[in-house]
Amino acid sequence: MTTVTSNVAPKQRTAGSTVARRRALEALRAGVPSRDAVEALGSGQSEIEDRCAALRDAATAGTAGGILLGGGFGSGKSHLLEHLAHLSLCAGYTVSRVVISKETPLHDPVKVFQAAIASAVTDGLPGPALGDAAASLDVEGRAYAELLRWATGAGSGLNERFAASLALYAHLRERDAAFASAIVRFWSGDPIGVADLRRRLKELGDARASLPPVAAKELARQRLRFAAKLLTAAGSAGWVILFDEVELIGRYSMLQRARSYAEIARWVRGDHGAPGLPIAAVLAMTDDFEAAVISGRNDRDTIPGKLRDRATPEAVALAAAAQQGMRIIDREMVLLSRPDAAELDQAYSKLRQLHGAVFGWEPPDIAGLERLGATRMRQYVRAWINEWDLLRLDASYQPQTEILDVASDYREDPDLEVSDASGERP
Repeated sequence: MTTVTSNVAPKQRTAGSTVARRRALEALRAGVPSRDAVEALGSGQSEIEDRCAALRDAATAGTAGGILLGGGFGSGKSHLLEHLAHLSLCAGYTVSRVVISKETPLHDPVKVFQAAIASAVTDGLPGPALGDAAASLDVEGRAYAELLRWATGAGSGLNERFAASLALYAHLRERDAAFASAIVRFWSGDPIGVADLRRRLKELGDARASLPPVAAKELARQRLRFAAKLLTAAGSAGWVILFDEVELIGRYSMLQRARSYAEIARWVRGDHGAPGLPIAAVLAMTDDFEAAVISGRNDRDTIPGKLRDRATPEAVALAAAAQQGMRIIDREMVLLSRPDAAELDQAYSKLRQLHGAVFGWEPPDIAGLERLGATRMRQYVRAWINEWDLLRLDASYQPQTEILDVASDYREDPDLEVSDASGERP
């Protein structure tokens, strides 16, 4: 039996480090991908890390894009997303985490934007990130001038509200903090009165001919573009948006699935309605989705056919986009690698040291689960921790761990059939 060591002597350990270790251990025991757990264990997905780093670099250079990750239940998708979030923050990016749910359906750009902007953080700043970016923006500097020029230009595809509010923000940030805050809230998703905007512009001698209306979904897409540009103007390297539990779209109705497939295509292809956007997206879903839903329900043929039967330009365009999204799931999903012997040995050693540091003992060597190709990292981790817990209480006990797989549930759920944020029924 080897001795468990620590790089920090017991008397030198701070309360914070002890608490962080305990948080990490309990998160790993529960399968929760907390930052403490990720820092303790790492990800073991170096190839995906490299691909995501290239994706970030491309976004910084003005080429938006994304990647779709796949893995089984308990394979470490959420853990990996947390690790990618940490790496992105350390590299100077703004990071958002969006968990697909009933409240945040993938097919609704309004709710997705709201979730992304509400969760956006930048390393070293208290957040929310867009408010921090607006506060730190040098309204007399070159970055602001370039942002205003872009927002005013036809290539941005933005409603005039954005250029108008940006100009007003520069003038009023110091003079009228309340209205400047209302402008930031508008950029973040809240409404703003057109009459109030016009009045404020007139006071500054900026009489604009019109501030035309814009549909809620289109406004959300414009807000996404504007926010990404604002974040980089304030010094962020780009905006990384991480989507978890994307497989929930399998429980939507057929039309909602079609719209969700189209959104997968939009995020992976970086098709956000304007060039030069510093946005990188990472989406994670279960690896059996194609077999269970796309092939299992014949979505590949049924969805495009029913949409084209409607014979409207919108339905035909949605059919093409949905097909592209299904092809991405079928052909471009990047699967998480199974843990090899070296990774399992390393994880075992780290966890053994962590368990010993948390409970002040020397955990013995244990067999844990048989190392099989189908066994997932979460299963190994929980078995090791549980066995050490039992042996710490009774050294003579001989624990045996059994694995019970839980199948993914892709049955359509009527409770998910709700109006989107614009009030439109699916």
